[in-house]
Amino acid sequence: MNSLTLLMLLPIIGSIAVAATPKANETLTKQVALATTVVVAVATIAMAVNFERDNVDLQFVEKYSWIPSFGINFALGIDGMALVLILMSTVLAPIVVLAGWNEAHGGRWSVKVFYVLILVLETMMIGVFAATDVFLFYVIFEAMLIPVYFLIGGYGTGQRSAAAVKFLIYSLFGGLLMLASIIALHVMSGNQGGHTFDLAALSQLQMSSTTQNFLFLGFFIAFAIKAPLWPLHTWLPDAAESATPGTSVLLLGVLDKVGTFGMIRYCLTLFPDASKTFTPMILVLAVISIVYGAFLAIGQRDLKRLIAFTSISHFGFITMGIFAMTSQGHSGAVLYMFNHGFSTAALFLVGGWMISRRGSSTIADFGGLQRVTPVMAWSFFLAGMSSLALPGMSSFVSEFLVLVGTFTRYPVHAVIATFGIVLAALYILIPVQKALHGPTTPGNENLSDLNLREKIAIAPVIAIIIALGFYPAPLLKVINPASAHVIAQMGFTDPAPTNGDK
Repeated sequence: MNSLTLLMLLPIIGSIAVAATPKANETLTKQVALATTVVVAVATIAMAVNFERDNVDLQFVEKYSWIPSFGINFALGIDGMALVLILMSTVLAPIVVLAGWNEAHGGRWSVKVFYVLILVLETMMIGVFAATDVFLFYVIFEAMLIPVYFLIGGYGTGQRSAAAVKFLIYSLFGGLLMLASIIALHVMSGNQGGHTFDLAALSQLQMSSTTQNFLFLGFFIAFAIKAPLWPLHTWLPDAAESATPGTSVLLLGVLDKVGTFGMIRYCLTLFPDASKTFTPMILVLAVISIVYGAFLAIGQRDLKRLIAFTSISHFGFITMGIFAMTSQGHSGAVLYMFNHGFSTAALFLVGGWMISRRGSSTIADFGGLQRVTPVMAWSFFLAGMSSLALPGMSSFVSEFLVLVGTFTRYPVHAVIATFGIVLAALYILIPVQKALHGPTTPGNENLSDLNLREKIAIAPVIAIIIALGFYPAPLLKVINPASAHVIAQMGFTDPAPTNGDK
């Protein structure tokens, strides 16, 4: 299947089928939702097989007139970067459904509503990465807030309402700034030939450096909130702590990538000169995120908040790779987005199973799990080693590329960021030691290990983490041409090696 429109419609069709299931038959509702996500994942894999990896132009392009009076089109198309992120999203969706089979119980609304929200969100995850009309991108970017808000506020735990509102306020504020920039671009396009929201056409607009800087900030702040990047990150720990594990996987594993993807697709493409102007400042923010997120992760006692703060550190690495303006750093950043999606999924899913069994999210309550629940303990250990970027795990390759690509142009930033790897050893190994090893904490003696459904759900995540750790070439062959094309469009070339490097 080579139609992005049809790919977006499949989850919507599935959500209608879920809505039509009898309310009393919750098992059928879950089965229909799972079947839908599996079909979407298979269709995406089929699309990936037909993707021409050496072609840097947008592929599977579709364009339909939507609001012609304003030059708005329903326009879709993907390059290698968008493809791998859509693939990540659609592969994670059935894993989330299967792993969180009982997550919806105890929510404010029915199980049926929970899965309808998940499937609607999947449609938007595909669309936000595939949109080539800036207005369409903005609509999906903002519409994604609705299902996430209800998933957190309706099915989360603890201070779920406050966390959902905080997430919504931060995101809406960033969205309004981006909307102001989009309107300005639309007006400028009308003054320079014809009103349009087409991304390629808007990238050719002539504007003064001051105008470009202001419009760049409108987009960048919205994406920095979504990513999130320090100091716009404070909504994330609360949302991750309150959301169900499956929602957290989609939130941190997929939705936050919209921020870093947007920096590439819109900030760099539409405002190349402003991107260069703000690069020194953004790199400083990225390095602060790396170190700050790691330090805060070390001090966390709550497992969910720990994972959230590790993600803030990881998004610092991704942002640094994007604005290093080298092909290695750029490719590493895109690969990092993909790998982070699966390593975070493993942490949240296994961590969620630990919490549901123990009835607590406090790390100190999980002592001695390796003796009692060996499969669950080993799964958490491998997920932690991936987050640590241990050689042999997928995250190592992407982190290495980011650091090498950054060092060739910004060695000081790369050296400071390397300190984040040392801190990562602390924020992962300390909780691993407390939760998995040592004497069995009272109350853990009779905890059950992973059941068959949970093993089936986590197995592909662990397999991807290990496989890409040893052989990342299939993804890099898709990512590299698109990354090199973006860097070339920016007017950059990779720094020439010195004599000592030859």
